[in-house]
Amino acid sequence: MDRLAGADLEVTGRPAPAVLPPSLRAWLGLIATLAALVVVALGVLYAGHSEPGAVDRWIIQPTADSVRPPWRRVALALDFLGAPAGAAALVVAAVTGCLLLRRPRAAVFVVAGVGVPVGTARLLKSLVGRTIHGEDNLSYPSGHTAFATALALVVALLATRRLGLGRTAGTTLVLAAGLVAGAAMGWAQVALGAHYPTDVLGGWCTALAVTPATAWLVDRVADAARREWR
Repeated sequence: MDRLAGADLEVTGRPAPAVLPPSLRAWLGLIATLAALVVVALGVLYAGHSEPGAVDRWIIQPTADSVRPPWRRVALALDFLGAPAGAAALVVAAVTGCLLLRRPRAAVFVVAGVGVPVGTARLLKSLVGRTIHGEDNLSYPSGHTAFATALALVVALLATRRLGLGRTAGTTLVLAAGLVAGAAMGWAQVALGAHYPTDVLGGWCTALAVTPATAWLVDRVADAARREWR
């Protein structure tokens, strides 16, 4: 991190901008707190379950055949983007873009802002123990949805800072990006029978809770490293 802090100064001649705009911290902090409460509540409610709950059945009866061509191909394409190979390609592309723009702190945030929510989702799966289509298929929360939402939030936060958006416009952009990405990936997961709707909601809220906190942490560590580097 010391090298990255120094690189920001060497490339731009001034300290790197925060990846979490100060004007958005209060609102995103509140949203992250509410999202974390939803994740915990759903996790407690569905811990150890292997069947869809009442909310899941009200939305849709999960099956492996709930979507037909051509929409099934769309769902499979989205699913691939959330799988290891597709996700890695998207992250590499985002990191490359940050480095080309000479923003190493942003590149670090891309990796951490996506990796931490996905890692959190995996940990929660083991803790909650909810399954679908067999005991080996842990389902809550949806890692695919957490990834897609987190990546959208990261990109939107970086765009907010780069475009100089204010609190209202910036918050709207970040939440809209997270909602669209999460809804698209969540639809694919439910349509393909890989997750219950509440798994998708849990994955979306996991990203909303963890990504802003990760942005704040990246800024704190990078700023501290820059002061030491000086």
